[in-house]
Amino acid sequence: MEQPSPQYPPAPPAPPSSGFPLTYSVDYPEKLDRLSSFFRIIWIIPIGVISGLLGSGAISPHTHGSYWGVLAGGGILFGPVLLMLLFRQKYPRWWFDWNLQLMKFGARVGSYFALLRDEYPSTDEEQAVHLDFPYPDAKQLNRGLPLVKWLLAIPHYFCLFGLGIAAVVCIVIAWFAILFTGVYPRSLFDFVVGVARWGYRVSAYAFLLITDQYPPFSLQ
Repeated sequence: MEQPSPQYPPAPPAPPSSGFPLTYSVDYPEKLDRLSSFFRIIWIIPIGVISGLLGSGAISPHTHGSYWGVLAGGGILFGPVLLMLLFRQKYPRWWFDWNLQLMKFGARVGSYFALLRDEYPSTDEEQAVHLDFPYPDAKQLNRGLPLVKWLLAIPHYFCLFGLGIAAVVCIVIAWFAILFTGVYPRSLFDFVVGVARWGYRVSAYAFLLITDQYPPFSLQ
């Protein structure tokens, strides 16, 4: 008999931001499973293989900018989108949908790996990880800017490198906290989510090319 799909709480309000056209949040869990968290590095292998296969079989080799994004970032369509914006000022809808869904999948895998949630990452359901960005009006985007966005984002790379190291330390501390208490300390949770949010915004600007708005230097 087919089991009913689990019900997830509605997405929380978008966190305050500077109006950047990408939102990312994760529902805070009151309790986490200690056994699942202890063996997380093993449990993630099957979905990690699927994520890696998606990346290795893609048109473009580029990865998006979050510190855990390499798990599913290889499949992001960057080169074709850049050329289409440059010469035709178009962003094909199915290319956009592919990038959006791959980013969402990568966010679920990343959140699971970072111990933020216990639910095993779904390949298609949103679950408790909420990432979204709107379909851009290509006519309103600067045609030549995609050629240098990756260069303009260099200050963010340096920031994210340091923040990524700090986030890994927070995840390790949270792992011990979960084993002893079953709770992910809220301050560490918010920091890890904030670093990921920052990285996804940089990806949206420099590699997904959905906006010309420069990403804010902010965890919020």
